[in-house]
Amino acid sequence: MRVITAKEITQNIKQMCIEANHVLSSDMKDVFEAAVKEEASPLGKKILNQLEENLKIAKEDMIPICQDTGMAVIFVKIGQEVYIEGGSLTDAINQGVREGYGEGYLRKSVVSDPIERINTKDNTPAVIHYEIIQGDQMEITVAPKGFGSENMSRVFMLKPADGIEGVKEAILTAVKDAGPNACPPMVVGVGIGGTFEKCALMAKHALIRNLKEVSPIPYVRELEKEMLKKINGLGIGPGGLGGTITALAVNIETYPTHIAGLPVAVNICCHVNRHVHRVI
Repeated sequence: MRVITAKEITQNIKQMCIEANHVLSSDMKDVFEAAVKEEASPLGKKILNQLEENLKIAKEDMIPICQDTGMAVIFVKIGQEVYIEGGSLTDAINQGVREGYGEGYLRKSVVSDPIERINTKDNTPAVIHYEIIQGDQMEITVAPKGFGSENMSRVFMLKPADGIEGVKEAILTAVKDAGPNACPPMVVGVGIGGTFEKCALMAKHALIRNLKEVSPIPYVRELEKEMLKKINGLGIGPGGLGGTITALAVNIETYPTHIAGLPVAVNICCHVNRHVHRVI
């Protein structure tokens, strides 16, 4: 049994919230730099160069990459041999968000009720997804999610007869409908299978997959490549002003589903796709 203190978790979450909002992850940096070279449209290339300059300034001057510093989405994998000491795990995570958004001077965008809409003034509560794993470590991913792109996400409850072509059409429909509103070039997370809520969670989780990693499932790898090519053929382009780079990546996750269903979720993220991963 390994003891991890609530205080240590809070400290890590605080640092990760600040880092995610100021510094582009290395996998995103690589695909972004490649996109700048590949963009065929002069206007599209100019916009990508401006976005790249913005990312550089944000890192050097420690100012947020985007004014929308997002709602904190946190994935936590907890080893079965871990014991949390000194308080509630959920409370420790939310305290880390509270301190990170306060000390990092990050915009507080969370309201306490979806209808009454009174700001909580500290960007809590976070949206936390827990998973129990083997071992004595905790894996934490902090992914601040802005709502320009979040609002463009979709769930499609397809029929099994719709098949793979129906899945492709659903993905393209979501991206076409998003257009410039998702701050392209975007990263597209897709969840296929499970249930209504499971496919949405997979789509969200797909966004944090390292873009240098490929799916272990052959048909999924091919589908990701095909959809990236088709999305980039839509002509939406950087900033929605036309071009050949509309998406930087398409990441897909799948899960078993019911004989009567084919759920598909598309969770779109903007050109920064913020995420920070740590193991403690």
